[in-house]
Amino acid sequence: MPIDELDSKLVERLLARDERAFNTLVRTYERRVFGLVFRMLGNQAEAEDLSQEVFVQVFKAIASFRGDSKLSTWIYRIAVNLCKNRAKYLRVRHASKQDELESIADRLPLGDARSAAIGHIERPDEMVAGRQIEAIVAQAITEIEDTFRECLVLRDVEELSYEEIGEITGLPPGTVKSRIFRARAQLKELVEKRLGEKIR
Repeated sequence: MPIDELDSKLVERLLARDERAFNTLVRTYERRVFGLVFRMLGNQAEAEDLSQEVFVQVFKAIASFRGDSKLSTWIYRIAVNLCKNRAKYLRVRHASKQDELESIADRLPLGDARSAAIGHIERPDEMVAGRQIEAIVAQAITEIEDTFRECLVLRDVEELSYEEIGEITGLPPGTVKSRIFRARAQLKELVEKRLGEKIR
C-alpha cells in the first residue's frame, strides 16, 4: 500500500531535517510504537528505551524510505527488527523476567478481550478479575516463540492486515497465516495453564 499525502509531506520535511517534523513523527506514532515494542519485549523500561531508538533510527534512515509502503509499515519494520536484536541481547545477558505487566489493561487493551456494554459499570471484583486476565494474557504473549509472537502482535494487537505484516516481516502470506495460527495455539495453551495454576 503506497504512502498517503500527509505522510509524504512529513517525509519531505524529515528529509529536510526539520526538527518540528521529527516532533510530529514522534507524537503521531509514539503510542503505537511503544505498544508494539512493549508487547514484543514485555518490559516497560526496555520498551521505553527501544521506542526512542526506533525514532532515532527512523530519522537516520529516512532517506532510504522509498514510499512504496505506508510510513507506519516502514516504522513497524524498523521496530520489529530492533525488538529481535534486543530480545537476543537480553537472552544472552540472562535478563530478568518481564516485569511491568500489571497495568497493561489500562494502557494497552487487547482488542475486544474485555469489551463492556455502554452504561455498564463493572463491580470492583469484576474489574480486578478482568485485569488479572489481561496481565496473564500479556505475560503469556511474551513467552510465545519470537518468530510467532511478532506476527501475533501485529495481527491481533495492532490489527494489521496480512499484507502489511508480510511487508513488515518479509514473509509470504501463507507463512504469516501459519505463524499466527501457531502463535494463537501457543497463547491459548499458556493462558489455560496459568489460569489452571491460579484456580489451584
